[in-house]
Amino acid sequence: MKKDENCIFCKLANGEIPTNVVYEDQDFTVIMDAAPATKGHCLILPKEHAANIYEIDEELLSKAIRLAKKEAKILTEKLHCDGFNIVQNNGEAAGQTVFHFHIHLIPRYLDDGQKIGWKPGTPTKEEQEAILSQIRH
Repeated sequence: MKKDENCIFCKLANGEIPTNVVYEDQDFTVIMDAAPATKGHCLILPKEHAANIYEIDEELLSKAIRLAKKEAKILTEKLHCDGFNIVQNNGEAAGQTVFHFHIHLIPRYLDDGQKIGWKPGTPTKEEQEAILSQIRH
């Protein structure tokens, strides 16, 4: 298993630093976020190190999203939240602050004051077509 000795999330996921563990299996540790956005905000941490979605093994990534679904259902049932955000950031520009792949599980409550979103753009038809020609495969 690949680990980074300088990675705080590797240490948390592998039990080297005590934390509030919600769930654990051979591949992942799910912990409560130390600076939660809302009540019940948790993180899915792979035990194996990968900096981001570009580096993580595809089989492990598949397991991670299935685990996110399972945990979202459990948190929704137990916390009676009104909605749910599943967030995964890649790169500093996208808000990633710890460079170990992880998934945020954020229960949402009406009037919780959190904003997770973006300002919708207004590209022209020509701009959209130019982008489409770059990314279509």
